[in-house]
Amino acid sequence: MSLLLFVLAGLAEIGGGYLIWLWLREGKPYYFGIVGAVLLASYGVIATFQSFPAFGRVYAAYGGVFIILSVLWGWGIDRKMPDVYDWIGASVCLIGVAIMLFAPRG
Repeated sequence: MSLLLFVLAGLAEIGGGYLIWLWLREGKPYYFGIVGAVLLASYGVIATFQSFPAFGRVYAAYGGVFIILSVLWGWGIDRKMPDVYDWIGASVCLIGVAIMLFAPRG
């Protein structure tokens, strides 16, 4: 469930930001910006459903997930093929997420 929440929050944030980008930078209609703003707000709500108790830890870990999703978004939506360094960097971030969320703490 936690992974699903991270993915949903990430898609809401990236999708919302992308729609606002399209509206402001590429001249799309104003409703792209409105839908983008709603998605960005929903990202903040979705993240609160995480079971991890510490806000900072959840958002820091989410940053690593966001990086992976951003690479995949660029590849799938913008058609920009990630190179080996993109994948290495994303993998390092994912390892960091796993350490932050699942390391044994006393």
